[in-house]
Amino acid sequence: MRKMKENACNNKNQKKNPGFLLSAVSSNSGKTAAACGLMSAFKQTGKRVCACKCGPDYIDPMFHREVLSVDSKNLDLFFSEEEVLKEEYLRHTKDADITITEGVMGFYDGMSLDSVKGSSYDVARTLGLPVILVINARGAAMTLAAMVKGIAEFRLDSNIRGILLNRVSAMLYPRLKEMLENELARIGHDEIKIVGYMPENEAFHLESRHLGLVTPQEMENLQEKVRQAGEILTKTVDLELLEQIAGEAAVWKAEISEESEKIGSLKSLNYPVRIAVARDEAFCFYYKDNLELLENLGCEVIEFSPLHDKKLPENVKGILLGGGYPELYGKELAENQSMLESIRRALDDKIPCLAECGGFMYLHEEMEDTDGNVWKLVGRIHGRTFPTGKLARFGYVNLQVSSLGMGSEKEAEGWFLPGENIRAHEFHYWDSTDSGSDCLAVKPDGKRSWECMHLEENLVVGYPHLYYPSCEKFAERFVEKCRSSYRE
Repeated sequence: MRKMKENACNNKNQKKNPGFLLSAVSSNSGKTAAACGLMSAFKQTGKRVCACKCGPDYIDPMFHREVLSVDSKNLDLFFSEEEVLKEEYLRHTKDADITITEGVMGFYDGMSLDSVKGSSYDVARTLGLPVILVINARGAAMTLAAMVKGIAEFRLDSNIRGILLNRVSAMLYPRLKEMLENELARIGHDEIKIVGYMPENEAFHLESRHLGLVTPQEMENLQEKVRQAGEILTKTVDLELLEQIAGEAAVWKAEISEESEKIGSLKSLNYPVRIAVARDEAFCFYYKDNLELLENLGCEVIEFSPLHDKKLPENVKGILLGGGYPELYGKELAENQSMLESIRRALDDKIPCLAECGGFMYLHEEMEDTDGNVWKLVGRIHGRTFPTGKLARFGYVNLQVSSLGMGSEKEAEGWFLPGENIRAHEFHYWDSTDSGSDCLAVKPDGKRSWECMHLEENLVVGYPHLYYPSCEKFAERFVEKCRSSYRE
């Protein structure tokens, strides 16, 4: 099997970004625990660590930032074309000593059952990243070698370069390592190295709800847990070998445009657009690229808390209400009457507002929680949001104005022109008695669609999480609407 050769970097316009992608056979294999533990381990050795997450997930990047204090971004080949993704990755990682990218689902699992498009493999191939497989080795032996062979050879450019064994004891690891090295050499895969193991330890148990960082107390506990995980991995993983593998990442021409380098540079305008962005325990899901694009368009992002603050920040000309966990804080949100009234007044004054998923729920008249309690909230959306016990709608979609929608054509065209669409993702266990009908959400294969979203003069609200760079004109229109509402 051919090894990936390291490219020479003699051209000043070329840049090497050491990094690797962590993947697995399937979800629940330990990728997140491994990624967080390794980030912590490298930080403890003094390295400047950068993080990425394959796919549209907003929880893991938030976890990287809040718990590990590691800057993170999404790498998504539905949201971004290949060349754009390369540029975004290069810009994001340019100051890092090492970048750890956490994969999504199984290595080859893409946007549909019969496609690798958007998979961890697809991202690793696009970016030239070596791949480390996290494999749950509990209750297995020789079969592990067969599994690695199958994954490595399923695509000739898989670039599997290392194996991290999960749920392995210190006593068993040396024997498993020797067996795997011998078998991999026998079948012509001596380029795949066994980099270490993760023992059974509470430090590696990260429950999905905990990744939401629901309380400050939990935050402190998580930070300590991840620190312990990092300490363990400094002893059970060959970090020098991982650095060596990371150094095999591709070298590209650093063709970052001047425009893309000027993130936030337009803040110097005489009248920067102040955007209030909800960020607290209840509202915390945002794509980094969305906020950076708004900053690049001249916005000044002002964070506020619908939970703890009494009113919106002064002189804001736009509002972003992101996703999160409002259902866990129904009582607190409902009792903060001054904030509810502040938002109502702003919306009545035609301040533009983008609200998605949890933020959309917050704008309803009523929100039901899992205990059956019903809480009165902003009241701009006439209806109730309620738990379904399952994913209501799920996956990637292209959003376009629905010809059957209830919004006027004038209002719709204020946000989208005919033929335009914006890429988005839905993931929610709550639904609404009025999810909207002004847009049509179309699955990438075009086989399924559904109506959603409320489009009004100053509102774009619904369950989908929008990816603004996929339709920059939409972001520009939002900023211009905010700018036109500017009043001292």
